[in-house]
Amino acid sequence: MTFSVTTMGCKVNSCESAAIIDGMLSAGYEQATDENNADIYIINSCAVTGMSVKKARQALSRCKANNADCITVLCGCFPQAYAEDAALTESDIIIGNGSKADIPFLVGEYLKNPVRRMFVNPLSREFDERASGTDLDRTRAFIKIEDGCDRFCTYCIIPTARGRVRSRPLSEITRQAMIAAESGHREIVLTGINLSCYGQDLGLTLGDAVKAADVDGIDRIRLGSLEPDMMTDSEIEKLKSCKKLCPHFHLSLQSGSDRILALMRRRYDTALYKEVVQKLRTAFPDCSITTDIMVGFVGETEDDFLQSMSFAEEIGFAKIHVFPYSIRKGTIAAMRSEQVVPHVKTDRAKRMTALSKQLEERFLASQIGTEHTVLIERPKSDEYSSGFTGSYIPIRIYNTSLSRHSLVRVRVTDSFADHCTAVLI
Repeated sequence: MTFSVTTMGCKVNSCESAAIIDGMLSAGYEQATDENNADIYIINSCAVTGMSVKKARQALSRCKANNADCITVLCGCFPQAYAEDAALTESDIIIGNGSKADIPFLVGEYLKNPVRRMFVNPLSREFDERASGTDLDRTRAFIKIEDGCDRFCTYCIIPTARGRVRSRPLSEITRQAMIAAESGHREIVLTGINLSCYGQDLGLTLGDAVKAADVDGIDRIRLGSLEPDMMTDSEIEKLKSCKKLCPHFHLSLQSGSDRILALMRRRYDTALYKEVVQKLRTAFPDCSITTDIMVGFVGETEDDFLQSMSFAEEIGFAKIHVFPYSIRKGTIAAMRSEQVVPHVKTDRAKRMTALSKQLEERFLASQIGTEHTVLIERPKSDEYSSGFTGSYIPIRIYNTSLSRHSLVRVRVTDSFADHCTAVLI
């Protein structure tokens, strides 16, 4: 029988989908060459926004439309966070985050006795190696090193969907990095639900994980999203000592208004955030700083929003991921009455996105004349080779045909809205 896996949401889900695929193949199933034509559809869902849940529902409907006799498996954050809602979907098997590794077995049991089943159980306090593969399907290999979050920001359902912080042992990080190197990858990305909290259950820190990933064959190590308050002086020094670390820091902001940060229950204010950015730029002079900014949070006024705009411009982000606040049932913010109306959220998202584009263009223009090492990606055009610098600048090198995974030295010659051009040195 053939199967297809649809991955939604974060890179952690991508790593877990890789483990699901390996498990299904080992159990004797065949991965469908056409994801729209399979006997078994597995939807690895996200629940971070209302739109994420809507997309999971739509994906399930498409599966049944493509093949009325197919078996549908809904797994991940949607059923873990909202089991009652998940039970109303067109799913034959419903599985929470704690049972993803059991999907091949549970599919086999369903084939023997096709009765609709639901497996949503409390999450373990131990890191689940069985459900944590390495996503090798990209030029950069993604390694999940942490799961869960203990922070309970007032807008976020993730602690409910993912449980408490649990970290991958250093020996396993090293082993996964070696697997990535053996498969031909030269860059790995360490990822987690709350990556900065790596090791707090093991007496370690993120810097220890970076050092564990430093193996022969891997030339670059990149980090996922980081929490500003976890970037202490000692942690920055530890990261600075890791020579393969890419100088790109995605430092989550969420809001540039101290009042809104307090309502969100974030553990920093704009003064601390700015101080951390300055320290990172001192330790890594060529680094780029990117971020997430939420607009339209509960109670956000126009003045709060303008403070976010002003702070973003002051920091000078290389890029901003902008998204409107989404009400998540079961969170503190969802129970508050001062909800921002949808059209105001949409307007603020457009304005912040426009600022993000301006800042990105400004950052890219500042790179003209600088020299970088670029990791070449899978070919996208016959006219040029493309890739990313260590600071995550998208580069195009025209009139060349360079092999994927190669590292080349370039000089930036020009900048455009979303990339730079360069020549080989």
